[in-house]
This record gives sequence, structure tokens and C-alpha cells, in this order.
Amino acid sequence: MNLTILGCHSATPRTTAHPTSQILEIRGHLFLIDCGEGTQVQLRRYKVKFSRIRHVFISHLHGDHFFGLVGLISTFRLLGREAELNIYGPKGIKEAITLQLKLGKSWTNYPLYFHELDSNEPQVLFEDEKVSVTTVPLDHRVYTNGFLFREKPGERKLNIDAARKANVDLSYYSKLKQGHDVVNNDGKIVANRDVTLDPEPPRSYAFCSDTAYCPEIVPQLKDITALYHESTFLEEHHHLCETTKHSTAKEAAVIAKKANAGTLILGHYSGRYGDLNLFREEAQEIFNNVELAEDGKVFSF
Repeated sequence: MNLTILGCHSATPRTTAHPTSQILEIRGHLFLIDCGEGTQVQLRRYKVKFSRIRHVFISHLHGDHFFGLVGLISTFRLLGREAELNIYGPKGIKEAITLQLKLGKSWTNYPLYFHELDSNEPQVLFEDEKVSVTTVPLDHRVYTNGFLFREKPGERKLNIDAARKANVDLSYYSKLKQGHDVVNNDGKIVANRDVTLDPEPPRSYAFCSDTAYCPEIVPQLKDITALYHESTFLEEHHHLCETTKHSTAKEAAVIAKKANAGTLILGHYSGRYGDLNLFREEAQEIFNNVELAEDGKVFSF
């Protein structure tokens, strides 16, 4: 599971600070999470293949989280894309995007599907045999969701030496990986647990976009591998959280601690701060394993 930060700053883009956008690579999927202004330039800068993006998740309809989307959709058209593109976001996103395409007479020549959201309860948006994606309802000035990505348990690992010793025919190796008992060449049943090992624990990642402190999400995030949580302000400016519905680094750390997260990644920094290490220092007073998002930084789990 690899996470590439394309942008992690709040409000307006600057030459050295791009608004929110991320690429999550998980079990063969390449998911785009939020699409602030300039996202497609960042995708090119970090050599992300456009053709691998089939699903885009938009947390809310503030510009620094989706103003890059129509440009990306249009570029896909210019590049001759044929594969379908699925966009998941708040109700209204279809109107916002299709109006621009209509006025510019630039309808896509590939299937474009919108999945509009309005529920305040967690919803499964995507699921296959490898991974699931579920909304995480948040508390912001407009309707907003985070997204929870979970791997499905993988195949069991074959203990080849044990399988050979048990005289299991190689044609049954696939069934062993799937967790089945098999019959060996002597006609005896071989228990799966005797010739296989447990798979790697499934990994999980939660993206918590703009939100006020929201402890209600903790049960959904329990024991998560990695948590990205916005930290727009430091505690000295906590009073600004009340009007803007944002969080401080300390509040993000409290959520991570309560959820027993493996790693906390902070981002969505206000431009008022010159030293971002202050965010890490503040969060580490509550939660030890803290990372700072940076444009272009890759996290591997």
C-alpha cells in the first residue's frame, strides 16, 4: 500500500504549496482522493499513469478539494481515453462538472459515471475481491466525507517444504492458498493449517478531509494502519476551528490515539505557519507515531 501526496495545503495554491490531492495504490488499484487545482500537473510531475485512474473520490465541494477535476476530465478526453471513469462525491458534483463540459462543448468520449452522496451514515462505495471503500461522515461547513480503504484478507502462504513432505500434488497448491484442505497422493486428507502460513494482515487507510474534531468517527477507524487527518491549525489558533470547522494537530492526534492507529499523517496546513514541524511536535504530545504530509512525499505501508 503506497500513498503519494500530490498536495496537502489548505485554501489557495502557491508555487510551493498545492491544495489537497492524493494517490493511493492498494492491491492493484490506483485511487485518486480529492483533486485540488493543479492536480494533473502534480500527477505528471510524479509520473502517475493517467490510464490507471479509474476511481476518483471527492470529499466535499470546496474549491481546494475539487477545482482540478474538470481539467483532469478534459485532459483524459484529449488523450483519447476509452476506459470508464467513476467519480464519487457530494450531491451537486455532477451538475458542477457537466455544466462546464457543456459550456465548453467538451463532452467526454469515454464513459463518465457520477456517484452522488448525501447520506450521513457510512456507505460502501466500491468493493471487489481485493479492497473495499467506505465513506467516513465528517463535520465541516458543507456536506463532507472522508474515505476508508480496507484490504480484504489475502491468500494463505504456502509452506512448500511442508506441502512436499505431506506428498501434496502441485495441482492442489492453489486450493491450499485459498484455505482448503486437500487430498494428497496417498489418498489422505491434509489439513490446510499444516502446510500453509497466515497471510499478511490486511492493511487499511483512512483519509479524513476537512472536519471539526469528530470523535464519532473513532469506532469506524479502530486499529487502522494509517490515518490522514487534517490539521489546519495549531492549538494557539484553536478559536478559529469553531467558525471554520477545522481541526488542530492536537485534535488529530487524539483521534489517532483513540482509534489505535498505526501511523498518523498530518496535512491541510494553514499558510499562516512557517515551520510545519510545530504540527508534529504538538501532535506527538498525544500520539507518538506522527508523520507530516509533504507535496511529493510517498508513504509505504
